[in-house]
Amino acid sequence: MELTEQYVHRVSTEGSPASAIEGNVSTFLLEMGRVGGGEERRDREIVWTVGGSPIGYHNAVVHLDAGPARTDALIETWTGELRDRRLPGSWHVTPSMRPDDIADRLLARGFADGGDEPAMAADLATARVDVAPPEGFTVARVRDEAGLDAYRRVLGNGFGEGPREGDWVAGVFGRIGLGDGVPWRHYVSRVEGEPVGTASVLRTGGVAGVFFVSTAPDVRRRGIGTATTRHAMIAARALGCTTAVLGASPMGEAVYRTLGFEEVFRYRILEWSPGPPAGEG
Repeated sequence: MELTEQYVHRVSTEGSPASAIEGNVSTFLLEMGRVGGGEERRDREIVWTVGGSPIGYHNAVVHLDAGPARTDALIETWTGELRDRRLPGSWHVTPSMRPDDIADRLLARGFADGGDEPAMAADLATARVDVAPPEGFTVARVRDEAGLDAYRRVLGNGFGEGPREGDWVAGVFGRIGLGDGVPWRHYVSRVEGEPVGTASVLRTGGVAGVFFVSTAPDVRRRGIGTATTRHAMIAARALGCTTAVLGASPMGEAVYRTLGFEEVFRYRILEWSPGPPAGEG
């Protein structure tokens, strides 16, 4: 299944690092939501995906350009979408969103502050990729169900919301497909043959988004995350990409800097959760 023009949130023709990140990450969220069975709203004012995931991070608003009064109305519409589905959701606040006080407006309407997420970029022509991997380390592209199951198990063991997220992500990637005709590439790293790490690459033009970098908890701090990300960067360069982008967790930020990533801006994630059903709580 290939990304179509309808679903690609295009990177600005200005080609700035910030627009490259926003465009790639928006495409990532919208495409996974669509394949997961979600619905979109896409117009000049706002872009969102909802209903394609049980994970709040992936039911997301990715674009806003509206006046204050319209913004308040759109917030109410968005929370209504989540409330009707009894789903958690998030608003990924970026520098391009207007009005500038959107985060304050969301907090005033019951959203929780999920914190900042560094948005980082690396020039693949100059990024450092000569980092030596750990002893016994190998990495291979996921090309079949067995590889995708290994990816699912590692991701579920050490990333995000655990097995629930691992199962959902692997299910979406299985529906997208694992062949050369899609813009995704997925990797599982191993130590002495045992699956211990994951990474995925989404190519949008010359930009490679690096997602779902995870390492099994019992083998962390051994350079596996660095080596897995390094491999994803080399693969992206071989695909013709010139820039790699990602969102960093606190645990991963220092690792990514060693590979040449630099912070461009910080996403602010505002989270919303439905209350308990009537008669509960």
